[in-house]
Amino acid sequence: MIGIIDYGMGNLFSVSKALERLNVPYIISDKKEELKHADGLILPGVGAFRDAMKLLSETGLDQFLHEEVIAGKPLLGICLGMQLLFEESEENGFFKGLGLLEGRVVHFSGIDQDGQTYKVPHMGWNRLTFHQPSPLVDGLKEEHVYFVHSYHVTGETSDELVASTDYFGQVPAVVGKDKIFGMQFHPEKSGDLGMSLLENYIRFVKNLEVTA
Repeated sequence: MIGIIDYGMGNLFSVSKALERLNVPYIISDKKEELKHADGLILPGVGAFRDAMKLLSETGLDQFLHEEVIAGKPLLGICLGMQLLFEESEENGFFKGLGLLEGRVVHFSGIDQDGQTYKVPHMGWNRLTFHQPSPLVDGLKEEHVYFVHSYHVTGETSDELVASTDYFGQVPAVVGKDKIFGMQFHPEKSGDLGMSLLENYIRFVKNLEVTA
């Protein structure tokens, strides 16, 4: 069973519908005692980094996530949920993230290396480039997925970067380390590749169940 974390800022409907299409049992909850019984967790997110961290802190879900990760439970962050996995963000000031992965969340500059302006937010379909093996991209081809974001991760370590996309420079798109994963785009809105990425995460969780 997958636990979708409801902290008030997640794209819960689209994520849950994607799991239904994959015939994956899930719960949507903000209760730690319920989420603790899940085999793997998904942290969705839409909105501002500061507001999301405030809500996670007020509910104690930030500490819960640390405890579950330490205990070996898989965690997948989606969109803002991926950004929250990192150390800090400059969105509306400087705010600490969950610190589960190394790196910082910064705003797209909107100016390319030639001094020309480009559109922010980054919105639309972009092709992934894979950088290293990961359970998330196992058996998949480098195809397009759907992005909507004004901020992106920088300073991630080389062993965290699974896939990137090019939007006036390399933008981390899929990250992963140990049992912690993140996708900057919306897999549930990214066609066959997006669904395959989610399916690979579910398969990873199930394989852990079998070997436990």
